[in-house]
Amino acid sequence: MTIAVDFDGTIVEHRYPEIGEERPFAIDTLKMLIKDRHKLILWTVREGELLDEAVNWCKERGVEFYAINREYPEETTTNNPHFSRKLSAVDVWIDDRNVGGLPDWGTIYRMINHRKTWFDMMDEAASGDISNPYSHHRHHERKKKWWQF
Repeated sequence: MTIAVDFDGTIVEHRYPEIGEERPFAIDTLKMLIKDRHKLILWTVREGELLDEAVNWCKERGVEFYAINREYPEETTTNNPHFSRKLSAVDVWIDDRNVGGLPDWGTIYRMINHRKTWFDMMDEAASGDISNPYSHHRHHERKKKWWQF
């Protein structure tokens, strides 16, 4: 799977132009996704020196991206006359600006690893699925309802 990942607010807390603290489990999850053979693209508004700082910050922690702000590593305006910063060959986007915000990185990994949608995750939580370690709604199965129909 090809996965585009934002930097500020997603991998690290949003402190742009500085680099914020790592969001809990972001780096570990990215490493697991790379180990699982997913292609990760760093997709960020950062450019120039600020982009280099972000890329180096990730490399120092063991995360190297397949491509940075482009579809594939070799893509340039020369070999792709239709070059655009807008990515089209991406299966999943991980970004703090998603509708509903950014789930925790454990949920993100589980969604990708098990090919689940956000709706699947919510259905599992609502149903109290035992296989869902994030579910805290199992109490309703034991609770007696006050209505009898």
